[in-house]
Amino acid sequence: MSWAVEEWKEGLSPRVLQKIHELESQVDKLKKERQQRQYQLETLEAALQKQKQKVENEKNESAILKRENQSLMELCDNLEKAKQKISHDLHVKESQVNIQSGQLNSSKKDIERLEQELKR
Repeated sequence: MSWAVEEWKEGLSPRVLQKIHELESQVDKLKKERQQRQYQLETLEAALQKQKQKVENEKNESAILKRENQSLMELCDNLEKAKQKISHDLHVKESQVNIQSGQLNSSKKDIERLEQELKR
């Protein structure tokens, strides 16, 4: 079959045949270069898709972490409010204890005074 491909070259001058050979060599070289570039392009496209997927995954993870962070901040706020309420309640109860302690001391003094009067 290659003889049929070469048949059209019969009767051409050596100079023309040399030029045809150079052009065919150049065509083969360009085909190989094109194949290499096509492979590089496919490789780069695959790498790009992988990076896009990675970015998408990181965006999703970031969104999840933001929601979790918001939830934790709300929890911290609720805990801080509860702590403040408990602290306030503690101060109120301490005040009540101090008042009752003062009343108890006053009552003890009254009892001592009354006992002293009774003794007289």
